[in-house]
Amino acid sequence: MINLNLTARNVLLRPRITEKAALGADKLNVYVFEVMLNATKKSISASVRDVYGVKPEKIRVVTMPAKTVFVRGKKGVKSGGKKAYVYLKKGDKIEIV
Repeated sequence: MINLNLTARNVLLRPRITEKAALGADKLNVYVFEVMLNATKKSISASVRDVYGVKPEKIRVVTMPAKTVFVRGKKGVKSGGKKAYVYLKKGDKIEIV
C-alpha cells in the first residue's frame, strides 16, 4: 500500500542519537534517522535533501523488530520501527542539535 501523504517533514521522525551513531557521523559521515514505517529510500533521500539541504550518496534502511521485555516484574513490549543510515559525501555535514 502506497501512502501518497508522505512529505519531507513527516518521513524523518527524529535523528537517532546514540554513541554508535555519533561515532559514525564523526568518522564515516553516516547519519542515522528514525523514519516512518512506509518510507522508501527515494522518499528518505528527498526529505533529507529538502530538510537539510544535502544530497545523500547512499541510503540503507533497517527494520527493527518489536521485542518483549521484562522490567521490575512486569512484561512489556519495546516497540520496533524503521531506521535509515544516510551516507553523505566527504565535505557534507548535517547539524543535529
